[in-house]
Amino acid sequence: MRCDIPERLLIAVGGNAIHPAGSDGTVDQQLAIAAHTGACLLPIMLMDTELIITHGNGPVVGKILMRQALARNDIPPMSMDICVAHSQGGIAYILMQACENTLRTHGSRRHVVCLLTQVEVDPDDAAFTVPTKPVGFFHTEDEAREISNKLGWEMREDAGRGWRYVVPSPLPKHIVDVSLIETVAKEGAVVIAGGGGGIPVVRAPDGTRRGVDAVIDKDLSSALLANVLGVKVLMILTGVANVCVNYATPEQRGLRHITLAELKTLHDAGEFAAGSMAPKVDAAIRFLTGGGQRAVIAHLDDAEAALYGDAGTQIVYGTGH
Repeated sequence: MRCDIPERLLIAVGGNAIHPAGSDGTVDQQLAIAAHTGACLLPIMLMDTELIITHGNGPVVGKILMRQALARNDIPPMSMDICVAHSQGGIAYILMQACENTLRTHGSRRHVVCLLTQVEVDPDDAAFTVPTKPVGFFHTEDEAREISNKLGWEMREDAGRGWRYVVPSPLPKHIVDVSLIETVAKEGAVVIAGGGGGIPVVRAPDGTRRGVDAVIDKDLSSALLANVLGVKVLMILTGVANVCVNYATPEQRGLRHITLAELKTLHDAGEFAAGSMAPKVDAAIRFLTGGGQRAVIAHLDDAEAALYGDAGTQIVYGTGH
């Protein structure tokens, strides 16, 4: 039986929607990949549902940081929160344009808007002393060692895919101006918000905010945003068809339908890789625990089928849809 289409939906699109692993990240490549993303999301954008889209920024913000590091003797570097803001605005612009162009070519006048989004974190979060979030390019171990020696960056192996720069990744605590996101979505526009997990900020007792050096996990921010907005279905679109157990082994098996309790058991047993699938599973668990009804982890190309429950990994709070 197909799943019902919710009145309000949040879709979290992975960073590979703009800069997949293996690409050079040229403008032409980014535009082509964004156009493909728009095409994959078109059937959902044409539905009569409030739609909020979030996106990752891992590869892009890593490139910004790398450019700064290489030019540090000639150009004063920006703080990491500003780098996140740059990546959030740039990626959202490309996605916004691609989605609107796709809608126009199919006769829809629906608007797509981008809202620059700050996300509050706890200044005492332990993540600030233990960097875990991988960003930027994948490197060989020798390249990683050279970068670490040259730039002082902490490099770590990322789920068997290579070595990457890791930065602090505190938990999101509050989505700033979430009421504005809700208002625009209610007016019928597709809202792109919370890009790259949001711009990390902390709030002082007097209500003022300042940025901090961190990159928030976009799936965790997406789960929080979805819960605050009362979203019942959260879709996390990535580059794999399903969540798998025994990943990259002869016993690898994709999960199609699973309950929250079953997923928690696998997650607690360390079944999912820390740099890749674990944050998505963690986000799904947090979303369902926080009031959501169904979380979906699926390939971007399967977006429409996954929404109906016909593709991807479908995670529900209990035993049914």
